[in-house]
Amino acid sequence: MTWHTRPMAAFDIETTGLDLAHDRIVTAALWRIDPAARTKDVTTWLVDPGIDIPQEATDIHHITTAHAREHGRPAAEAVPEIGAALEKAVADGLPVVIYNAPYDLGLLSAELRRHGAEARFGEAVRVLDPLVIDKRFDTFRRGSRKLVDVCAHHGVRLDADQAHGAAADALAAARLAWKLAATHPELADLDIDDLHDAQVTWKAAQAASFQDYLRRRNPDAVVDGSWPLAAST
Repeated sequence: MTWHTRPMAAFDIETTGLDLAHDRIVTAALWRIDPAARTKDVTTWLVDPGIDIPQEATDIHHITTAHAREHGRPAAEAVPEIGAALEKAVADGLPVVIYNAPYDLGLLSAELRRHGAEARFGEAVRVLDPLVIDKRFDTFRRGSRKLVDVCAHHGVRLDADQAHGAAADALAAARLAWKLAATHPELADLDIDDLHDAQVTWKAAQAASFQDYLRRRNPDAVVDGSWPLAAST
């Protein structure tokens, strides 16, 4: 059996913004998926982040400050639980599909520290990042690399009205990882440890290439190539 036919997890968060150090989790989802048995189960969280949710974030994931305060769990309770659930999936030996992993893992790690917990998944986690993989196998394809657009390109269903819901995005990312492996046998044949290590190399090369491009106009441009955690986290 290749990795994409074995059990895996899939994780996604929606947040108050893009700043890894200061923004907060609003929703999260963790799937456990067994492709061979065609079974899947999801745990979701709605979190009161303890700060106002900017309108531009609400426009993306449709969660307002008022809704999160009324229906969400306090971040001090929910965030450690999210971290523990991810840690348990890793301890159970599941690779975790995370689209643009440095963002989700970086912000989760910062949130855990904020609430007196630690990111214990650390070096044990084996991540499958369809964004890195898609860029590796179709480097020069033009167009958006947002999840909804990459899914559309590969024929993976993620309706625009579902995109940016944590559960829908995480499941779509898992299906995208499966589709990429089914399309590229050389990818499917990689051992999961080797694939994780390969993505470290691929991400670094992708960041370096993008940095070179940006420096044509801005000589001081810097693109972090760290993966699966951003250097700042």
